[in-house]
Amino acid sequence: MNLLRCLRFLVPILLLLWSFAGSAVAGGPFGTPQPVAKEGGGLHTGIGYWQQEDLWRADSLLETVRRHAYSEVGYSFSNNWEIYARLGIADLKIADGFGSLTPSITVAKNDFEENTNYFGTMGVKVFHPFNRLLGWGVFVQGSYYFRDFADEVTGSQSGVPFRVEQRVSDLWELDLGIALQAVNRAGVKYYCGPFIYYSEAKVRASAAIAGIGLTTDAAVRNRAWGGGFVGVDVPLAKGFRLQIEGQYSSRLSAGTAVTYSY
Repeated sequence: MNLLRCLRFLVPILLLLWSFAGSAVAGGPFGTPQPVAKEGGGLHTGIGYWQQEDLWRADSLLETVRRHAYSEVGYSFSNNWEIYARLGIADLKIADGFGSLTPSITVAKNDFEENTNYFGTMGVKVFHPFNRLLGWGVFVQGSYYFRDFADEVTGSQSGVPFRVEQRVSDLWELDLGIALQAVNRAGVKYYCGPFIYYSEAKVRASAAIAGIGLTTDAAVRNRAWGGGFVGVDVPLAKGFRLQIEGQYSSRLSAGTAVTYSY
């Protein structure tokens, strides 16, 4: 199956992921452009950890950190294209999300933190080899967090006490990128490339307190629309592989995973 024929499968799936996201990321590694499964296709599973750092645009820039632990399953129908899905848990920290912007307000804490949420990710990758050592591919990956992130803060405004709950809901992300891959004689795969992405969420508060970072209703979006990534995929033993990847956009994100091909 050549690349143009594979793209016929990729385009409708891209539209499907886009419609899913619009109605609703956990981001995560993109992995090698070549399918994870053994040559000829087949099933793979894996587990991984990913820390994603980003800047969100609201009334001001918000520094965010999300940590993910996940399991993955994927299937490739040939050595040229693959579909995969992930399920996992994640947390969210927004630095200075409750920080006071005025001397008349004091708060018990500055950072928004939620430790447990669940997310799902779906992705498709298409690979085209130049030869045994070099190749390139394209991918699309979409993620969605199934529950609201929620946290609350107490404080006082001009001596009057208050308590406010903040919720970050409908958080989703869509990524699209191109990757170049090289393989050495030991089977180690090196890959890198550019990507574009879009992420959005809704922020809602139980009460509007002027002068606190996140206590007004708003839509938040990622600041940067693109970046670059680099990774290495190392064979271990008996079908296991170790993957390490880093991505840079507004902030550096990185993680690792172990996969097994059946």
